[in-house]
Amino acid sequence: MTQSRANPVPASLIRPWLDFLLAQKGLSANTAEAYGQDLDNFLIFLIELDGEEASFIEVKPETILLYMAWQRAKDNAATTIKRRLSALKSFYGYLLDEELISQSPVALLDSPKKPFCLPDVLSREEIVKILDSPRLDKRGGFRDRCVLELLYACGLRASELTGLRLPNLDAQRGVISVWGKGAKERFVPMHSLMRDLLLEYLEKWRPLFHPAEDYVFLNPSGKGLTRQAIWKTIRKYALTAGIAKTVSPHTFRHSFATHLLEGGADLRVAQLLLGHASIAATQIYTHVEASRLIAIHKKFHPRNYDK
Repeated sequence: MTQSRANPVPASLIRPWLDFLLAQKGLSANTAEAYGQDLDNFLIFLIELDGEEASFIEVKPETILLYMAWQRAKDNAATTIKRRLSALKSFYGYLLDEELISQSPVALLDSPKKPFCLPDVLSREEIVKILDSPRLDKRGGFRDRCVLELLYACGLRASELTGLRLPNLDAQRGVISVWGKGAKERFVPMHSLMRDLLLEYLEKWRPLFHPAEDYVFLNPSGKGLTRQAIWKTIRKYALTAGIAKTVSPHTFRHSFATHLLEGGADLRVAQLLLGHASIAATQIYTHVEASRLIAIHKKFHPRNYDK
Protein backbone atom coordinates (compact mmCIF):
# COMPACT_ATOMS: atom_id res chain seq x y z
CA MET A 1 0.00 0.00 0.00
CA THR A 2 1.13 3.55 -0.70
CA GLN A 3 2.33 5.27 2.45
CA SER A 4 3.38 8.69 1.10
CA ARG A 5 -0.18 10.05 0.68
CA ALA A 6 -2.70 10.82 3.38
CA ASN A 7 -4.54 7.57 3.82
CA PRO A 8 -8.27 7.88 4.75
CA VAL A 9 -8.24 4.35 6.18
CA PRO A 10 -5.73 3.81 9.01
CA ALA A 11 -3.22 1.03 8.46
CA SER A 12 -4.68 -0.53 11.60
CA LEU A 13 -7.78 -1.35 9.51
CA ILE A 14 -6.06 -2.39 6.30
CA ARG A 15 -3.64 -4.87 7.84
CA PRO A 16 -6.35 -6.81 9.73
CA TRP A 17 -8.37 -7.00 6.52
CA LEU A 18 -5.42 -8.41 4.57
CA ASP A 19 -4.70 -10.84 7.42
CA PHE A 20 -8.37 -11.83 7.33
CA LEU A 21 -8.10 -12.60 3.61
CA LEU A 22 -5.06 -14.79 4.21
CA ALA A 23 -6.21 -16.63 7.34
CA GLN A 24 -9.99 -16.82 7.08
CA LYS A 25 -10.69 -16.67 3.36
CA GLY A 26 -7.68 -18.76 2.36
CA LEU A 27 -6.48 -16.34 -0.31
CA SER A 28 -2.91 -16.63 -1.48
CA ALA A 29 -0.35 -14.00 -0.50
CA ASN A 30 -0.20 -12.85 -4.14
CA THR A 31 -3.97 -12.35 -4.32
CA ALA A 32 -4.05 -10.50 -1.00
CA GLU A 33 -1.24 -8.24 -2.20
CA ALA A 34 -3.13 -7.56 -5.43
CA TYR A 35 -6.25 -6.65 -3.42
CA GLY A 36 -4.15 -4.24 -1.37
CA GLN A 37 -2.90 -2.61 -4.56
CA ASP A 38 -6.50 -2.39 -5.83
CA LEU A 39 -7.50 -0.56 -2.67
CA ASP A 40 -4.60 1.82 -3.23
CA ASN A 41 -5.85 2.43 -6.77
CA PHE A 42 -9.26 3.36 -5.36
CA LEU A 43 -7.56 5.75 -2.96
CA ILE A 44 -5.89 7.55 -5.90
CA PHE A 45 -9.34 8.02 -7.45
CA LEU A 46 -10.86 9.33 -4.22
CA ILE A 47 -8.09 11.88 -3.76
CA GLU A 48 -8.50 13.03 -7.37
CA LEU A 49 -12.25 13.35 -6.74
CA ASP A 50 -12.38 14.90 -3.27
CA GLY A 51 -8.81 15.94 -2.45
CA GLU A 52 -7.00 15.07 0.76
CA GLU A 53 -10.30 15.08 2.67
CA ALA A 54 -11.43 11.94 0.82
CA SER A 55 -12.66 9.17 3.10
CA PHE A 56 -13.22 5.47 2.50
CA ILE A 57 -15.74 5.40 5.32
CA GLU A 58 -18.06 7.98 3.73
CA VAL A 59 -18.10 6.50 0.23
CA LYS A 60 -21.54 6.34 -1.45
CA PRO A 61 -22.73 3.92 -4.18
CA GLU A 62 -22.63 6.71 -6.76
CA THR A 63 -18.94 7.21 -5.98
CA ILE A 64 -18.31 3.56 -6.84
CA LEU A 65 -20.15 4.03 -10.14
CA LEU A 66 -17.92 7.01 -10.91
CA TYR A 67 -14.90 4.86 -10.05
CA MET A 68 -16.06 2.17 -12.49
CA ALA A 69 -16.45 4.81 -15.20
CA TRP A 70 -12.98 6.15 -14.33
CA GLN A 71 -11.57 2.65 -14.75
CA ARG A 72 -13.19 2.22 -18.16
CA ALA A 73 -11.95 5.64 -19.27
CA LYS A 74 -8.43 4.39 -18.64
CA ASP A 75 -9.13 1.42 -20.96
CA ASN A 76 -8.58 -1.11 -18.18
CA ALA A 77 -9.52 -4.67 -19.08
CA ALA A 78 -12.83 -6.04 -17.81
CA THR A 79 -10.88 -8.61 -15.78
CA THR A 80 -8.98 -5.82 -13.99
CA ILE A 81 -12.15 -3.86 -13.24
CA LYS A 82 -13.86 -7.02 -12.04
CA ARG A 83 -10.99 -7.79 -9.64
CA ARG A 84 -10.90 -4.22 -8.31
CA LEU A 85 -14.62 -4.25 -7.65
CA SER A 86 -14.20 -7.62 -5.95
CA ALA A 87 -11.51 -6.11 -3.71
CA LEU A 88 -13.82 -3.25 -2.74
CA LYS A 89 -16.67 -5.67 -2.00
CA SER A 90 -14.39 -7.69 0.22
CA PHE A 91 -13.02 -4.66 2.04
CA TYR A 92 -16.40 -3.02 2.65
CA GLY A 93 -17.86 -6.37 3.65
CA TYR A 94 -15.11 -6.62 6.24
CA LEU A 95 -15.81 -3.09 7.52
CA LEU A 96 -19.51 -3.97 7.71
CA ASP A 97 -18.86 -7.14 9.70
CA GLU A 98 -16.64 -5.14 12.06
CA GLU A 99 -19.49 -2.61 12.46
CA LEU A 100 -17.29 0.23 11.23
CA ILE A 101 -19.87 1.14 8.58
CA SER A 102 -23.63 0.62 8.55
CA GLN A 103 -24.02 -0.11 4.83
CA SER A 104 -21.67 -1.27 2.07
CA PRO A 105 -21.58 1.08 -0.93
CA VAL A 106 -20.84 -1.84 -3.28
CA ALA A 107 -23.34 -4.38 -1.97
CA LEU A 108 -25.81 -4.00 -4.84
CA LEU A 109 -23.35 -3.51 -7.69
CA ASP A 110 -22.79 -6.28 -10.24
CA SER A 111 -19.33 -7.13 -11.49
CA PRO A 112 -18.65 -6.49 -15.20
CA LYS A 113 -18.99 -9.54 -17.35
CA LYS A 114 -15.73 -11.23 -18.17
CA PRO A 115 -15.43 -11.69 -21.94
CA PHE A 116 -15.21 -15.30 -22.95
CA CYS A 117 -12.16 -16.32 -24.89
CA LEU A 118 -10.54 -19.66 -25.43
CA PRO A 119 -7.12 -20.06 -23.82
CA ASP A 120 -4.04 -20.24 -26.00
CA VAL A 121 -3.06 -23.84 -26.60
CA LEU A 122 0.03 -25.37 -28.17
CA SER A 123 -0.29 -28.31 -30.52
CA ARG A 124 1.34 -31.57 -29.46
CA GLU A 125 4.01 -31.02 -32.10
CA GLU A 126 4.79 -27.56 -30.73
CA ILE A 127 5.02 -28.92 -27.19
CA VAL A 128 7.50 -31.56 -28.32
CA LYS A 129 9.65 -28.97 -30.11
CA ILE A 130 9.88 -26.86 -26.94
CA LEU A 131 10.55 -29.85 -24.68
CA ASP A 132 13.34 -31.03 -26.97
CA SER A 133 15.09 -27.62 -27.00
CA PRO A 134 17.14 -27.66 -23.73
CA ARG A 135 20.60 -29.25 -23.76
CA LEU A 136 20.72 -32.26 -21.50
CA ASP A 137 24.50 -32.25 -21.00
CA LYS A 138 24.42 -29.08 -18.85
CA ARG A 139 23.00 -28.66 -15.36
CA GLY A 140 20.91 -25.67 -16.43
CA GLY A 141 19.66 -27.40 -19.54
CA PHE A 142 18.64 -30.57 -17.71
CA ARG A 143 16.90 -28.52 -15.01
CA ASP A 144 15.04 -26.54 -17.67
CA ARG A 145 13.94 -29.71 -19.42
CA CYS A 146 12.50 -30.97 -16.12
CA VAL A 147 10.76 -27.63 -15.52
CA LEU A 148 9.13 -27.67 -18.95
CA GLU A 149 8.20 -31.34 -18.73
CA LEU A 150 6.64 -30.90 -15.29
CA LEU A 151 4.55 -27.91 -16.38
CA TYR A 152 3.13 -29.99 -19.21
CA ALA A 153 2.99 -33.32 -17.36
CA CYS A 154 1.06 -31.98 -14.37
CA GLY A 155 -0.57 -28.73 -15.52
CA LEU A 156 1.06 -26.70 -12.76
CA ARG A 157 0.82 -22.97 -12.27
CA ALA A 158 4.16 -21.14 -12.22
CA SER A 159 3.75 -20.37 -8.51
CA GLU A 160 3.02 -24.03 -7.78
CA LEU A 161 6.15 -25.16 -9.59
CA THR A 162 8.44 -22.63 -7.90
CA GLY A 163 6.93 -23.61 -4.54
CA LEU A 164 7.74 -27.31 -4.93
CA ARG A 165 10.02 -28.60 -2.19
CA LEU A 166 11.70 -31.96 -1.84
CA PRO A 167 9.12 -33.27 0.68
CA ASN A 168 6.42 -32.64 -1.95
CA LEU A 169 7.90 -35.30 -4.23
CA ASP A 170 7.30 -39.00 -4.27
CA ALA A 171 9.35 -39.66 -7.39
CA GLN A 172 9.41 -43.43 -6.88
CA ARG A 173 5.61 -43.61 -7.00
CA GLY A 174 5.38 -40.80 -9.55
CA VAL A 175 3.20 -38.46 -7.46
CA ILE A 176 3.68 -34.87 -6.31
CA SER A 177 1.72 -32.87 -3.75
CA VAL A 178 0.93 -29.35 -4.90
CA TRP A 179 -0.19 -26.37 -2.85
CA GLY A 180 -2.48 -24.37 -5.08
CA LYS A 181 -4.70 -21.34 -4.70
CA GLY A 182 -6.23 -20.89 -1.28
CA ALA A 183 -3.46 -23.04 0.24
CA LYS A 184 -5.31 -26.16 -0.94
CA GLU A 185 -3.29 -29.32 -1.40
CA ARG A 186 -3.83 -31.73 -4.27
CA PHE A 187 -1.95 -34.79 -5.48
CA VAL A 188 -0.99 -34.99 -9.13
CA PRO A 189 0.46 -38.08 -10.84
CA MET A 190 3.45 -37.94 -13.19
CA HIS A 191 3.89 -40.08 -16.27
CA SER A 192 6.85 -42.47 -16.36
CA LEU A 193 9.08 -40.26 -18.54
CA MET A 194 8.61 -37.34 -16.15
CA ARG A 195 9.37 -39.54 -13.15
CA ASP A 196 12.59 -40.85 -14.70
CA LEU A 197 13.76 -37.35 -15.68
CA LEU A 198 13.02 -36.05 -12.20
CA LEU A 199 14.89 -38.91 -10.52
CA GLU A 200 17.95 -38.25 -12.70
CA TYR A 201 17.76 -34.53 -12.00
CA LEU A 202 17.54 -35.08 -8.24
CA GLU A 203 20.34 -37.62 -8.11
CA LYS A 204 22.79 -36.25 -10.68
CA TRP A 205 22.13 -32.61 -11.55
CA ARG A 206 20.51 -30.85 -8.59
CA PRO A 207 23.57 -31.36 -6.31
CA LEU A 208 25.64 -29.41 -8.87
CA PHE A 209 23.66 -26.28 -7.94
CA HIS A 210 25.04 -26.52 -4.37
CA PRO A 211 21.59 -26.34 -2.75
CA ALA A 212 21.04 -23.64 -0.15
CA GLU A 213 17.31 -24.37 0.08
CA ASP A 214 15.11 -27.45 -0.26
CA TYR A 215 13.22 -26.20 -3.32
CA VAL A 216 13.23 -28.73 -6.14
CA PHE A 217 14.36 -26.33 -8.85
CA LEU A 218 17.33 -24.08 -8.07
CA ASN A 219 19.19 -21.17 -9.61
CA PRO A 220 23.00 -21.00 -9.84
CA SER A 221 23.09 -19.60 -6.28
CA GLY A 222 21.40 -22.73 -4.95
CA LYS A 223 18.14 -20.94 -4.17
CA GLY A 224 14.67 -21.57 -5.53
CA LEU A 225 13.68 -20.31 -8.96
CA THR A 226 11.33 -17.33 -9.19
CA ARG A 227 8.20 -17.13 -11.31
CA GLN A 228 9.99 -14.57 -13.48
CA ALA A 229 12.75 -17.11 -14.11
CA ILE A 230 10.14 -19.66 -15.22
CA TRP A 231 8.64 -17.16 -17.67
CA LYS A 232 12.06 -16.35 -19.11
CA THR A 233 12.88 -20.05 -19.45
CA ILE A 234 9.69 -20.73 -21.38
CA ARG A 235 10.14 -17.75 -23.69
CA LYS A 236 13.76 -18.74 -24.33
CA TYR A 237 12.96 -22.27 -25.45
CA ALA A 238 9.83 -21.27 -27.37
CA LEU A 239 12.02 -18.96 -29.45
CA THR A 240 14.64 -21.69 -29.82
CA ALA A 241 11.92 -24.04 -31.07
CA GLY A 242 10.72 -21.44 -33.57
CA ILE A 243 7.29 -21.00 -31.95
CA ALA A 244 5.85 -17.63 -32.96
CA LYS A 245 3.01 -17.70 -30.40
CA THR A 246 3.27 -15.95 -27.04
CA VAL A 247 3.98 -18.85 -24.70
CA SER A 248 3.62 -18.64 -20.92
CA PRO A 249 3.34 -21.10 -18.01
CA HIS A 250 -0.43 -20.90 -18.40
CA THR A 251 -0.10 -21.88 -22.06
CA PHE A 252 1.46 -25.13 -20.87
CA ARG A 253 -1.32 -25.54 -18.30
CA HIS A 254 -4.05 -25.01 -20.90
CA SER A 255 -2.29 -27.36 -23.32
CA PHE A 256 -2.10 -30.01 -20.59
CA ALA A 257 -5.85 -29.81 -19.96
CA THR A 258 -6.81 -29.65 -23.62
CA HIS A 259 -4.68 -32.63 -24.62
CA LEU A 260 -6.05 -34.67 -21.71
CA LEU A 261 -9.62 -33.98 -22.79
CA GLU A 262 -8.80 -34.71 -26.42
CA GLY A 263 -7.40 -38.03 -25.24
CA GLY A 264 -10.63 -39.01 -23.51
CA ALA A 265 -10.49 -37.58 -19.97
CA ASP A 266 -13.66 -35.88 -18.69
CA LEU A 267 -14.04 -32.43 -17.19
CA ARG A 268 -14.22 -33.74 -13.63
CA VAL A 269 -10.79 -35.37 -13.99
CA ALA A 270 -9.38 -32.17 -15.48
CA GLN A 271 -10.88 -30.16 -12.61
CA LEU A 272 -9.17 -32.34 -10.00
CA LEU A 273 -5.81 -32.30 -11.76
CA LEU A 274 -5.88 -28.54 -12.34
CA GLY A 275 -6.94 -27.83 -8.77
CA HIS A 276 -10.02 -25.82 -9.73
CA ALA A 277 -12.31 -25.27 -6.74
CA SER A 278 -15.36 -25.26 -9.01
CA ILE A 279 -16.18 -27.15 -12.18
CA ALA A 280 -17.22 -23.76 -13.62
CA ALA A 281 -13.55 -22.79 -13.90
CA THR A 282 -12.90 -25.92 -15.95
CA GLN A 283 -15.81 -25.35 -18.31
CA ILE A 284 -13.67 -23.16 -20.59
CA TYR A 285 -12.58 -26.51 -22.01
CA THR A 286 -16.09 -27.66 -22.92
CA HIS A 287 -15.32 -26.87 -26.58
CA VAL A 288 -12.87 -29.79 -26.48
CA GLU A 289 -15.45 -32.09 -24.94
CA ALA A 290 -18.03 -31.02 -27.53
CA SER A 291 -15.67 -31.67 -30.44
CA ARG A 292 -14.86 -35.13 -29.09
CA LEU A 293 -18.54 -35.99 -28.58
CA ILE A 294 -19.40 -34.87 -32.10
CA ALA A 295 -16.63 -37.07 -33.52
CA ILE A 296 -17.79 -40.07 -31.46
CA HIS A 297 -21.41 -39.53 -32.48
CA LYS A 298 -20.48 -39.24 -36.15
CA LYS A 299 -18.36 -42.39 -36.00
CA PHE A 300 -20.71 -44.69 -34.10
CA HIS A 301 -24.32 -43.62 -34.69
CA PRO A 302 -25.91 -46.19 -37.02
CA ARG A 303 -27.96 -43.59 -38.88
CA ASN A 304 -25.00 -41.41 -39.78
CA TYR A 305 -23.96 -41.85 -43.40
CA ASP A 306 -21.13 -39.31 -43.31
CA LYS A 307 -18.42 -41.64 -41.93
